[in-house]
Amino acid sequence: MSDAEASMQIELDSGKRVKVKSANVLLRFDKPLPAELMARAHALSAEIDLDLAWEFAPEGEFGFADLARDYFDAKAGPEHQAAALLRLFDAPHYFRRAGKGRFKKAPEDIVKAALLAIQRKQQVAAQIDAWAAELVAGQCPAPVQEQLFRILFKPDKNGPEYKAVVEAARRAQRQPLDLLKGAGAISSPYQFHWRRFLFEQFPKGTGFPPLAAPAIKDELPLAPVQAFSIDDSQTTEIDDALSVNGLGTGTVIFGVHIAAPGLAVLPDSPIDKVARERLSTVYMPGWKLTMLPDEVVQAYTLIEGRDCPAVSLYVSFDEATLEVRGTETRLERVPIAANLRHDQLDEVVTEAALTGEAVAEYLFAQELAFTFRLARHLKAKREVVRGKPENFNRPDYNFRLDGNTAEPDGSETVRITERRRGAPLDLIVSEAMILANSHWGGMLADCGVPGIYRSQASLAPGIKVRMGVKPAPHAGMGVPQYTWATSPLRRYVDLVNQWQIIASTRHGRTAALAAPFKPKDATLFSVISSFDAAYSAYNDFQHAIERFWALRWLEQNAVTELNATVLKEGLVRADNLPLVFKALGCDNLPRGTHVRVRLTGSDALTLDLHATLAARLDEALPATAEEESDDEAEAAAPLALAIDVGDADASGSAVTEAPADEPAAPTA
Repeated sequence: MSDAEASMQIELDSGKRVKVKSANVLLRFDKPLPAELMARAHALSAEIDLDLAWEFAPEGEFGFADLARDYFDAKAGPEHQAAALLRLFDAPHYFRRAGKGRFKKAPEDIVKAALLAIQRKQQVAAQIDAWAAELVAGQCPAPVQEQLFRILFKPDKNGPEYKAVVEAARRAQRQPLDLLKGAGAISSPYQFHWRRFLFEQFPKGTGFPPLAAPAIKDELPLAPVQAFSIDDSQTTEIDDALSVNGLGTGTVIFGVHIAAPGLAVLPDSPIDKVARERLSTVYMPGWKLTMLPDEVVQAYTLIEGRDCPAVSLYVSFDEATLEVRGTETRLERVPIAANLRHDQLDEVVTEAALTGEAVAEYLFAQELAFTFRLARHLKAKREVVRGKPENFNRPDYNFRLDGNTAEPDGSETVRITERRRGAPLDLIVSEAMILANSHWGGMLADCGVPGIYRSQASLAPGIKVRMGVKPAPHAGMGVPQYTWATSPLRRYVDLVNQWQIIASTRHGRTAALAAPFKPKDATLFSVISSFDAAYSAYNDFQHAIERFWALRWLEQNAVTELNATVLKEGLVRADNLPLVFKALGCDNLPRGTHVRVRLTGSDALTLDLHATLAARLDEALPATAEEESDDEAEAAAPLALAIDVGDADASGSAVTEAPADEPAAPTA
């Protein structure tokens, strides 16, 4: 439209006018029309044999018009010149760009390598297309099956297996999980959840290397007590036991005895490396993955009928007032008289029996009566510090798989029973452990020895428990400091703290010089970071697999309706099952409203439960602040995948693209 010295005003075929620098103009022509020229140029460009063009192109730099004259004829017009320009732009593996409209032949070895890469890319694209076709047809290719969990949760988005699934999902217009299930890649929902967890957390497998439990070399004195443990029947890692001496004398010595692998297992030893890699025992209905091999656990567990090495805390109480008169930590051998079991005694060891209102017909009746009285006293003192009582409004649940003696496969019949939180035996054990963990945390601080602490700044909503190496108050517990040190066979943090406690017990005020971990030791921070991540992942899996078994229980018992309590945003919590789920019709009901919901379907793969409101049973009950801060939404969230059906270039284009820093193809 106009031509100045440095720029031009150009009208495109669309009618749009643009300003272009004269230096960017590669070709000037009067006719044919631009659209006609481009159409002819594209057609001619496709006819150019790149091998022949490369063979006869000049060795030095050349212009596209030079190639057009050499390839077509000496009088090559605008169409032929444009065709040469387009072809040169489309073949960077043959011709390198040397400037505006200027090119240079690529070396022969570069050309051969590029052609080989293009051929391979075409083969991969063909393979992706074939795999996608198989998936759409309802068959899962073996390579996709082998990479299933990586594709769904940790994908290499450039991998052909991933691209095949994305392409198949596009073609079939189905969600990837549904597509793969239909193709037979997922045969069992239970195995899907289990194998996914192993893929993410145990990529090297769950087996242990050959390990022998080292003997404890210390000459430990024998404690003058008869200790007893309180655990579930399925527990093999018995970390803690209790003892009571001096009943009727006016001063009662209460003992908390913790298994002492830390007396034999040393930091950086083979067993320590295994424990540090696993960090915790993984629990699930009918099965568990222990932190330590069974032969190591059995060497240190507090099993009845044996004198077991232990780290013991003795607290002397005034028998009448329960005032603390003294404390002492000892390293010793403790006679374990009995392993009491929750599930066998919860119906027998009742509050009435412990307070003398009913006949107490069980072992250690007097000792348990005192520990129950002590536990209620300790709990009341903590609640004064907390500023409000601890509420156990929701029960815990026990899962039992009928006939289960090996790793479950998901087909077992499941039994779910309630276990009231804060039951007498629970209260006795929990208060004893809080007492020990708080006391030992203070002892480490007094000795100047670092440990791994758990703290909570306040009970305000959103303030969570944190782990650190300095003592700080735990508002949720109502104690001035709190460690984890009472489960060294099951949690790595407890084992680390036990090493520090042993050093403090042996060396007192000089323990900081002898303890395995010194102040500001970077290893402790590393342990905290690793443990926090692993422990969260293990807990998430436990909740997910328990949700699977809860859905199985509904199916096995043909349950069609549930009573539930409204939480928020349409979420409800079942009254008698560990299930939180959305129920249509509950969105506008106040929190705490009691409802009956009708179950309309469930999916054991995504762990979804679908329901609608059937009836409103009563008005809303006031919710506590602690209940308000629960993460109910997370419990009901759908399965999250890392696969994205919107990923571009899923089929794997075989076209060689220009580097990002080079100009785009020419236009007319």
